[in-house]
Amino acid sequence: MSQQQQQKTFMLTKEQAKPSWIILDASGKTLGRLASEIAKILRGKHKPTFTSHIDGGDGVIVLNAAKVTVTGAKAARKMYRYYTGYMSGLREVPYRTMQARKPEYIIEHAVKGMMPKTRLGSQQLKKLRIFAGTEHDHAAQQPVEAKI
Repeated sequence: MSQQQQQKTFMLTKEQAKPSWIILDASGKTLGRLASEIAKILRGKHKPTFTSHIDGGDGVIVLNAAKVTVTGAKAARKMYRYYTGYMSGLREVPYRTMQARKPEYIIEHAVKGMMPKTRLGSQQLKKLRIFAGTEHDHAAQQPVEAKI
């Protein structure tokens, strides 16, 4: 094979990565399906230039987080657990209570579970902004509305 026939694999570099911002509306969407789409966009897997070790993903702004739905009996049975650090400090918060108190946490928790557990995954997760209502303060990023 000659040099002209041989194609090199494309590898994105930090300098080439141009992140943009995408707005997603969560009203009426299923939690898991929405979270997997958000994780895909944050990692950059929706782009043909995806490179696993470079942060080539876009920022995501999620609106109407309070209107996200779950299927089946999850609304009654799903629990969010955390440990306070003290003896007998395991706390359990039901889904409905969490939805009333912190609807942003529900989506953040689901997306975080789908991201890589590495420094790069933590860096990519910082580009996620979640709002319970329809208003956001990220007009300067010139976000683009997307339908999923």
